Amino acid sequence: MEKRRSKDASSLWLSKSTSDLQLNVLGGLPFTLDKELLATKSAKFAAILKENPQEDLSNFLRSVPADTESLELIARFYHGFEVQICTQNCVQLICVAHYLDMTENHSKDNLLNKAVSFFQQRILPSWSETIKAFRSTEKLFQQSLKLGLVDACLESIIIKAKASPQLLGEPIKKSAANIDDSDEDDEGYKPNARRRLFDLNWLSEDLTTLSLQLYEPVIHGMNKHGVPSEYVAASLCNYTKKWVLSSSGEEAVKKKYQREILEAVERLLPHEIGLLPCTLLFEILRFAIYLEVSSDCRNGIEIRIGKQLDQATVEDLLIPSQGYSKVVQYDIQCVRRIVKVFYASYSSSDVIGLIAVAELIEEFLAEVASDIDLKISTFVGLAEMLISASMGVKTNSDGIYRAVAIYLDKHRHLTESEREEVCQVLDFQKMSPEACDHAAKNERMPLRVVMQVLFAGQLHLRDTIMKEVQGSDDKLIKEEAEGVNAPKLDLGEEKMRSEVEKMSKKVVQLERECNIMRKEIENSSSLMVRKEKPSLWKEMKRKFGCISSAHDSNCQLKKKKLHPKPKLGQ
Repeated sequence: MEKRRSKDASSLWLSKSTSDLQLNVLGGLPFTLDKELLATKSAKFAAILKENPQEDLSNFLRSVPADTESLELIARFYHGFEVQICTQNCVQLICVAHYLDMTENHSKDNLLNKAVSFFQQRILPSWSETIKAFRSTEKLFQQSLKLGLVDACLESIIIKAKASPQLLGEPIKKSAANIDDSDEDDEGYKPNARRRLFDLNWLSEDLTTLSLQLYEPVIHGMNKHGVPSEYVAASLCNYTKKWVLSSSGEEAVKKKYQREILEAVERLLPHEIGLLPCTLLFEILRFAIYLEVSSDCRNGIEIRIGKQLDQATVEDLLIPSQGYSKVVQYDIQCVRRIVKVFYASYSSSDVIGLIAVAELIEEFLAEVASDIDLKISTFVGLAEMLISASMGVKTNSDGIYRAVAIYLDKHRHLTESEREEVCQVLDFQKMSPEACDHAAKNERMPLRVVMQVLFAGQLHLRDTIMKEVQGSDDKLIKEEAEGVNAPKLDLGEEKMRSEVEKMSKKVVQLERECNIMRKEIENSSSLMVRKEKPSLWKEMKRKFGCISSAHDSNCQLKKKKLHPKPKLGQ
């Protein structure tokens, strides 16, 4: 077919007559047209020829806004051949015909009217054909914009999207839901047979095929004219996946173009919370950091994440540090900014979101604690942020101890004073008995901290004993007040009371010994050297009943970790 078209074209410009004019075409081979035929269809050429018949018009078509294929169709039209107008060439034919002034006023059944009629009747009513034609305006964008072709395509696309927003793709959460769940949703969109056929048509020509120059004004217009935000977000998500997040494609997209796309997507994305999953927003943020987007774009993404941080996972927070001079494994400061956004914007009376974020920070602290390059000040700052996040929503601080234990284990080079600095974030009163027991046996813990743990354990034990005694006394008083002829305490109850008294005496004795040992440690701490430490540990453990002989000095620590570190899903 290509050979036949070339042959027909050659016959057009090789035919000679006295009025033949050889015309040079920008970017193509010159061809010949009859002056009289050209003048009968083009008012512009006729006016030039009338004004100066002897003027050299060989370069008349060099400024025509069209490619060789379109000019070939124009030449066929001049010679009386039928021109096959289609979606792909309609826009260019309109631009060329308008430039040459091929109007009905100059000649009946002229090309401009034919092309415009095809555009209005065959292209604009169809979603798919409109997108194809809109995509073709990019080659002659300024001419198409001046003639109103761009606005006509934009208006057609926006009207169709407003009437049937499903053309943009299903909302992210809905499309990710199970089929059974979507069938049970009575409020969900259920297209009829005709609409389903139409859907199949647009799948091959959706908005993601447009360049950013064309796509951005489309989405901007949809936001302005009230197209449902969840469908606009779905289109933006698909566009981002295709041009930025996906590595597949015929050719790689340049980094600069990807950066421009991400910045545009952030500007266009509606601000409602939950339009995109938190995990997807974190993925976009990672690419934004890698592509070095503008600070406004990055801040915008972080704010969107912060407002729905309670939906995130610890894997989402593990954002790798970028750059050659990275100090730590993960971007800690980015996480801190996102957390601040969450607490600044959280307005719900429900504490579920607060609890979720507190637990999330707790898991994140345990993950980053194993980073050998994490500074003490950074770790302590994160721990203090966790303490603030847990205030009022969590009564247990075992998570902080778990992170401290991991940090001390991975940073064994720390001095005694540095380890004490790390442990200053621990609140032993809020630690469970199991965590206190583990801390007392943890040889990475500073001696002063171990003493504090033991004191806290004594207080827990004393409180438990006092509650038991008080409960027993209250029961006896109640029975006497009610006048019940209560029998004397049986042998079992008397035995229990006896055991409680013994435990109380033991607690008092333990407190006395701890006070003595604390004074000894304070007096000898300045003179104590590292090699003396094991014997001191053994003595302390023996006094508190942790070991019965010298070979049990390790207190038979459990082989498995108390709080195993979760595995990353990445």
